[in-house]
Amino acid sequence: MRVIATAGHVDHGKSALVRALTGIEPDRWEEEHRRGMTIDLGYAWTTLASGEELAFVDVPGHQRFIGNMLAGLGPAPAVLFVVAADEGWRQQSGEHLAAVDALGLRHGLLVVTRCDLADPAAALEDAAQRLAASSLGACQAVAVSARTGEGLAELRAALDRLVSRLPDPVTGGRVRLWVDRSFTIRGSGTVVTGTLGEGTIAVGDQLQLGRETVRVRGVQSLGRARDSVSAVARVAVNLRGVGAHEVHRGDVLLTPGAWPVTSSVDVRLSRVVERLPASLMVHVGTVGTQARVRPLGAEALRLTTTAPLPLRAGDRMILRDPGAQHVLAGATVVDADPPPLRRRGAAARRGQELAHANGSLDLGREVARRGAMLRQDAVALGLAVDDDTLGSTDSIVREGDWLISVSTWHGWADALRAAVRAQAARDPLEPTLTLEAARVAAGVADRVLVPPVANAAGLHVAGGRVGAPEVRPRLGDRAEAGLRTLEARLREEPFAAPERPDLEAAGLGTREVAAAVRTGRLIRFEGDVLLLPSSPARAMQVLARLPQPFTTSQARQALDTTRRVVIPLLEHLDGRGWTRRLDGSHREVRR
Repeated sequence: MRVIATAGHVDHGKSALVRALTGIEPDRWEEEHRRGMTIDLGYAWTTLASGEELAFVDVPGHQRFIGNMLAGLGPAPAVLFVVAADEGWRQQSGEHLAAVDALGLRHGLLVVTRCDLADPAAALEDAAQRLAASSLGACQAVAVSARTGEGLAELRAALDRLVSRLPDPVTGGRVRLWVDRSFTIRGSGTVVTGTLGEGTIAVGDQLQLGRETVRVRGVQSLGRARDSVSAVARVAVNLRGVGAHEVHRGDVLLTPGAWPVTSSVDVRLSRVVERLPASLMVHVGTVGTQARVRPLGAEALRLTTTAPLPLRAGDRMILRDPGAQHVLAGATVVDADPPPLRRRGAAARRGQELAHANGSLDLGREVARRGAMLRQDAVALGLAVDDDTLGSTDSIVREGDWLISVSTWHGWADALRAAVRAQAARDPLEPTLTLEAARVAAGVADRVLVPPVANAAGLHVAGGRVGAPEVRPRLGDRAEAGLRTLEARLREEPFAAPERPDLEAAGLGTREVAAAVRTGRLIRFEGDVLLLPSSPARAMQVLARLPQPFTTSQARQALDTTRRVVIPLLEHLDGRGWTRRLDGSHREVRR
C-alpha cells in the first residue's frame, strides 16, 4: 500500500477529485456537506491498474484549518497538489506549497482540476513553475475534470508511475504511528487511525501510548480486518486498556522503549528567517505544539517544546508563526539528544558544530561527544549499531551493552589507576577500593564497567574490590607481630579460635582482622570465628577417621574445640559439599 495526501487552495476540488478516483466520500462531517467545504481530514482508497493499493488523506484548504491540513500532510510520503483551472494559483496554494517544501517532500503530482470550466494551460504552466522551485522539483502534471471524468485515466496512470518511484518503507523496524483520529466502536472499544510510516503493527502487540502500555486488540486497513499491517499504510488500530477520550490527534503509538522522547532538539532551518519569534508552533507528524526558540547561528535553533515528542535525527518539521498563521520555514532535526548550553558562548559554538549537519548521524562522533552511551540509546537515536559498523571503527570500545570512546576508556583507566594509588597511600591497611568507590573516583559510567576498566589499567579485582596486584595491606609493626603469633598458635592448635580479648591483646582490631581475611591469611566463619585457611582441610582429615555418621559432640571432641567453633565449621563443610547433614544431630563425610 502507498499513501498520498492532497494539498491546495480551498474549493479547488480536492475532495471531488478523491471521490472521483475512489468512489468514497472523504468528507465525514455533516457540517462539511452543509458548507460544501472540507473542515477536517478525510480518508479514501482505491486499487490502481498495477494492483497497488493507494490511500488518500484529503486535507482542508481553508486557512482557518491549517492545523488540520498540516496533521494530514505531515506523515505522508507524497502529495497530490491540486490547482483549479478556472481560478489558478491562490493564497492557500502558496501556503500549502510552503508546507510541502518545509517538509522536504520530493514525490508528488500536479493536478489541475475543473478543466471543463476553463483552459488548464495557464494554470498548468504557472503551477508547474512554482512547484519546480520547491522540494518537489519538476513533477508530472495532469489536467482533469472530476465532473466529466476527463483526464482521470491519465491521472490513474500517473499515480501508478508515482507510487512505483516511492522509496521502499522500513517494515521490520520500530513502530511510530502519529494518531490523527480517535473514536469508539460499540462492542470493540477505542480505535485510533493514522498513517503508519515505518514498522509493522500486529494483533496482540503491546505499544506505548504516553506513559501507558496498551495492547492491540485488532487491526484494519482499507476497511478490512488484518492480522498485521506494515508500512506505509493507512491503519485503524483497536486498542485495549485505554478510552477514546484519553487519545487525541497528535498522540503517538510507539514500540515500547524504542524511541527517545524529548522536549529539546537542535534543528537546521530549510532557509534563513530574518526575524524569529521567541516562541512558535512546531508541526511534526500529526502534532502541533508550541516551542521556545533559542537561535544557534543563522540557520540552526534549539527548540524546547511544551510536550515531549518521540523524535530522531532526520525528522522534518514545519515551523509556523502562531500569530500570523503562516509557515515560517521547514526544519530538520539534527540532534534529538543535544548537549546542555551552560557556558558563555556555548550557543555560538553549537551553531558552528551544526553548520553542516544534515540530520544523518555518525556513531563514532555521537559516542565521542558523550564519552559513553548504551547501545539501546544509540539505536533509539537512529544510529546503526551492528557488527559491521563497530568493526569498521577503531574509535569505539564495546563492553557489554556499552559503547565507549577510546579516549574516554583510556581516561577511565588512568583515573582508576591514580585513585587506587591514592587509596594505598592514604590508607595502607586498606589499599583497595570498592567497585562503587572506584566507579565514582574514576568517573566510570556504570559499575559493571569497573572490572574491565581495572583490567585495562593493570589492576586486580577480587572480593568486590579493586587494587594494585603488587600492593598488599600493611598492618603496622604491632599488628603484624600479633598476627604472626596468632598464625603460629593456630598451626599448633588449628581449631582454637581466638576470642576478642586475644585479638585486642595482639593489636588486631576490626580493620586489621578484615585486612588479614581479605589477603587470605585468616578465614572468617559465622559468628566471627577466625581460623587459618587450611582449617577446613585439616578438619576433614580428623572427621574422616570418625565412625560414620558422627554427632556434633563427637566432632567437637575429635577437633578439640568448642561448640562456638565446631558448629559454623561443620556448616561450612556442609556448604562445600564435603560433609552431609543427615538429621538434627548426625552428619557423615561424603565419599
